[in-house]
Amino acid sequence: MAITKECRQCKSKYTITDDDLVFLDKISPEFAGKKYQIPPPTLCHECRETRRINWRNDRNLYHRKSDLTGKEIVSIYSPDKTEYKVWENELWHKQMDPMKYGREYDFSRPFFEQFDGLLQAVPRKATGTIRNENSDYSNQTWKSKNAYLCFNVGPAEDCYYCNEAWFIKDCMDCFYIKNCELCYKCFHTTNCNNSQYLEKCDNCSECYFCYDCIGCHNVVLSTGIRNKQYYIENMPYEKNEWLKKVDEMGLSKRSNVKKIHEKFQKLKLEAIHKFNENSKCENSTGDYLVECKDCKDCYFAHASIGCSRVINVDTNGKDCVDCDFIADAELSYESTSVAGFANHFCVWQTYCNNSLYCNFCENSSDCFGCVGLNHKQYFILNKQYSKEEYENTVAKIIERMIGDEEWGKFFPPQICYFAYNESVAQLYYPKTEEEAKKIGAKWLGIDYTMKFDGEYYEPDDDIGAYKNDEKKREELLAGVLKCETNGRPFKIVPQELAYCLKHNIPIATVHPDERYLELYKLRNPRKLHHRQCVCEESGHNHSGRCQNEFKTTYAPDRPERVYCEDCYQKSVI
Repeated sequence: MAITKECRQCKSKYTITDDDLVFLDKISPEFAGKKYQIPPPTLCHECRETRRINWRNDRNLYHRKSDLTGKEIVSIYSPDKTEYKVWENELWHKQMDPMKYGREYDFSRPFFEQFDGLLQAVPRKATGTIRNENSDYSNQTWKSKNAYLCFNVGPAEDCYYCNEAWFIKDCMDCFYIKNCELCYKCFHTTNCNNSQYLEKCDNCSECYFCYDCIGCHNVVLSTGIRNKQYYIENMPYEKNEWLKKVDEMGLSKRSNVKKIHEKFQKLKLEAIHKFNENSKCENSTGDYLVECKDCKDCYFAHASIGCSRVINVDTNGKDCVDCDFIADAELSYESTSVAGFANHFCVWQTYCNNSLYCNFCENSSDCFGCVGLNHKQYFILNKQYSKEEYENTVAKIIERMIGDEEWGKFFPPQICYFAYNESVAQLYYPKTEEEAKKIGAKWLGIDYTMKFDGEYYEPDDDIGAYKNDEKKREELLAGVLKCETNGRPFKIVPQELAYCLKHNIPIATVHPDERYLELYKLRNPRKLHHRQCVCEESGHNHSGRCQNEFKTTYAPDRPERVYCEDCYQKSVI
């Protein structure tokens, strides 16, 4: 029977469904012949998610010294975090021996207190990058070459300022794209090339300022069209006339791009919006789902089955509940950044199985409270046990955790190695310093961003001014720009300038972080609302307004025209 409870943290009401209770019973582990029931959560879904994603810093990079060699390195751990040991990635893989830090379990002390000690003792990799080349200033990237300030990206080559992007090449300032090449300022776009300022487009080339276009080529300022060529504002043109009009737009000038962008925003409001961005899904709720089945309240998930309240599934999530940033994961609960089977209350577990309360382990199984292990089994606090010893000891630990009200709860924010305001949590659930500390989270009070007191450089409106003037290019690269949005100083790097020159793109006057936020805000908030289709068009098998109802991330007070699936399909060209 469903249970309604009050969140211990925010005091809001939340529901624990029958399915939740069945799932918790299913995943509750058995040790030494006794089943240890995982209790229902005492926090609401949002407060639980906040705790988990507080343990993930994607975009904040710092210079600090390696605790192994003293060499200055780029790291996701700020230099004031001296209690944590950070090594350069290559040496960490070669030299770090996690068993060196193993310890006996002390039954006189709470588990989380002991785990915190292990977190501080075991050295950590500087960044979450794998098999990259010339991509030091990136994080959560893999198989990438010449990537600069890219985050959660891979494979990628010659890409800059991209986020949540996969299989990309020669792209800049893009967010949530896949299989794209030569794209700039694109969002939620797949299989596109040589295009700029696209949103929710697929299989397009040489298109600019397009929304919800599929299979289009040489299209500008258009919405909701399919398989068209040489279109402007949803109207066809002859090739030469199209080329002439695009040339007259003057996309090499920042001032012209801003005017066109303003027009594009108006066109988007007039466009028809499908109630969700799900594709090839069955019996699933949420948004940005692809090839999912029986998923409930999930977002940004691909090829997943039977998941509930899960966000960011790269691929193959199965029967996972309350998880974030997962791939190839099954039957996992209350975890973030995991791959493998039955990982509960874990952070950064890569292809591990049957793990409880572990962090940064790889290819290991049957571990409890461990950090940094690789290809290990039957470990507790990084200490080896026999199978029988392991089960008997874990049983005793859980008994103690039950008494301390720790069992079944995710790691407390007090032992997280990231401050709230440098983690993904601040992006999804922004808080003030006072609000963050109220829930026990840490706060980074030191500003490590670039400082500048001199005269700012003002870039030319037209990128053409730099094409044949080496002196102007040198001045630009040597200068410091002031963000027109938040006033923060920033610089243009050589590869960025080269990209702009090659693709006729005006120099940005907005800080890279703000450019990312502009794209991030194009995503609808991850909250479902009950709405009715607003279509009143004739020929759609309804008289007057369509009666179809649905759950959507478009809030009722938003101005967009939101259609059900049937009316949307009948309306797009």
